[in-house]
Amino acid sequence: MKLEGRDGEFVVIGENIHTTRVVLRKGRLVVENSDGVEAVRFYDTRKRRRYLAIPEDFKRTQDYEEGRVKHVKIAVQAAMSGHAPHSDHGLAYLHRMVQRQVDAGADYLDLNVDEVSLRLDEQKKAMRWLVGVVQEASPVPISVDSSNVETIGEGLAACDGRAGRPLLNSASLERLEALDLASRFNARVVVTAAGESGMPQDAEERVANASRMVDAALSRGIAIDDIFVDALVFPISVDGGFGKHCFEAIRRLRARFGPGIHVTGGFSNVSFGLPCRRLINDVFTILAIEAGADSGIVDPVTSSPQRVFTMDRETEPYRLAKDMLLGRDRMCKAFLRAFRKGALDTYR
Repeated sequence: MKLEGRDGEFVVIGENIHTTRVVLRKGRLVVENSDGVEAVRFYDTRKRRRYLAIPEDFKRTQDYEEGRVKHVKIAVQAAMSGHAPHSDHGLAYLHRMVQRQVDAGADYLDLNVDEVSLRLDEQKKAMRWLVGVVQEASPVPISVDSSNVETIGEGLAACDGRAGRPLLNSASLERLEALDLASRFNARVVVTAAGESGMPQDAEERVANASRMVDAALSRGIAIDDIFVDALVFPISVDGGFGKHCFEAIRRLRARFGPGIHVTGGFSNVSFGLPCRRLINDVFTILAIEAGADSGIVDPVTSSPQRVFTMDRETEPYRLAKDMLLGRDRMCKAFLRAFRKGALDTYR
């Protein structure tokens, strides 16, 4: 994606085709279909109204009882079941997700099936299946994401490369073998700033860990422009310093490795636990790009970097979010006070 007023491309890794994703039971998307069955409503790729039924067994889960519906998980399981009409609705739901992400500017479609089952063999089967389905419908390449390296390997093996080389998301010091998979399957790779046994505490640790990962990737013959460094984005609600740590790490990584490497991150993590998440994510994206990021693991449908980068930066909501992300608003007090007073209602 080309951002207006900026040199170079911004690589969008579309994050939403994940079985972890939820919609709220009391939100506008969960309704009753014509048979009185609770379902997630959607339009398919031909703009026809469809309904993804919520299975009875899912209604016995803790997620459902707490008001969360894992819609992508339901779609994958329904589509893989082969039982019409649920399988048809599940497949249509996934095809529509692909279409929306691509139309919004995604350069990669990040796939994750970790929540589809507790059994590794079923996760691997689902990853192979999902890669096949998505690459049939997508003009952009696949990003394979999982907490399990074996599942990543299954996904990469299923990629046929018709839309371009795949991306491995992600490799870290605690699983260096993921770099061998990237080399084996000629994949580009996201390397994270995580340590061998924990998360980094500040910018210095992020840069040190990420630098070791970059060196390890280069030693395996992976080209510098095939490496995406995830500087790790943590919720600002937990620690007001997390934003500054990430931005400083981005600046140092860009200075150390130059223009060839890509710097990315899961930007939406920063707003977890706070209201007006889109506003926070948008402002974080701007600050990250200004620090040197040229990629993001984002939902381009709700937070298109092209739209985000042209937002008005003179508004009070922008200033409040920026102060919070830069650690100037201790414990997010001013931001939350403005939210309670209705000053951020435009971004609800």
